[in-house]
Amino acid sequence: MTDTAAAFPLRLRIAALKPGRVLGFLILACGAWAVVFPYVWMISSSLKPTDEVYDADFTIWPKTFAGVQNYWDVLVGQPYPMFLFNSLIVCVGILAVQLITAVPAAYALAKLRFRGQTILLGTVVACLTIPINVTSIPLYLGVVKAGLLDTYLSMMLPFLVSVFAIFLFRQFFQAYPDSIIQAARVDGFSEIEIVLRLIVPAAIPAVAAFSVFSIVAHWNDLYWPLIVVQSQEKMTASLSMMQYRSEFDTNYGRTFAAATVVSIPMLIVFLFARRAFVRGITMSGVKG
Repeated sequence: MTDTAAAFPLRLRIAALKPGRVLGFLILACGAWAVVFPYVWMISSSLKPTDEVYDADFTIWPKTFAGVQNYWDVLVGQPYPMFLFNSLIVCVGILAVQLITAVPAAYALAKLRFRGQTILLGTVVACLTIPINVTSIPLYLGVVKAGLLDTYLSMMLPFLVSVFAIFLFRQFFQAYPDSIIQAARVDGFSEIEIVLRLIVPAAIPAVAAFSVFSIVAHWNDLYWPLIVVQSQEKMTASLSMMQYRSEFDTNYGRTFAAATVVSIPMLIVFLFARRAFVRGITMSGVKG
């Protein structure tokens, strides 16, 4: 305990709090609970039998504990390591290509001057508003024609170029000092060397922030894998949760147990990258 804490007991420190600060704390606490409660509800439901999940008399701890059976059916009854491995391959493959394509494009939009630059930037921003549902039919027909159905490439193909990554990195790169880039050019650096040796090392927070966005989005994606995956061997973790749904009913206990297992890797990724994630979002948003 510090000297200040010892000099002012907890009761006196609470009494000295201003009403505005207490109100702000309560609002933040309510917001935090609203964010955390769905995850608590998911874990609670994963420990219950199906008929108790939507019971009107809701309790956090199950009246009939079915957690062992639910998690046993998920972890032993189904090849979940294979499903998680499939999701890992898809997410890492998408992220690698997105970074390779987005970083040079963002650098060109932020630091180079060429004809049509404004139109190109406007096109990038406009593409942010187009959902994948609009382009899913021509993409599916293209995948079928190319014979790529039920492959890792078919799951990655629509997401290999990310306009969101281009826009995010462009906002970050704009804050990079032009004087350093000019000095590098005078020293004989090519534009590729400037990107790889100067820009990318300085953009690690932005890369970390986008990596979290990309991995979480494609790890949780259910729409596109549901279209192109046809076998259990290529099934992703999020898609695997559909196995507990039949034409007549859904085993909600096992579904929530599977959802808990699937969400744990994303929770670990965020906990490891949270500092760089917050820093990257702040820098790209404030300095852009």
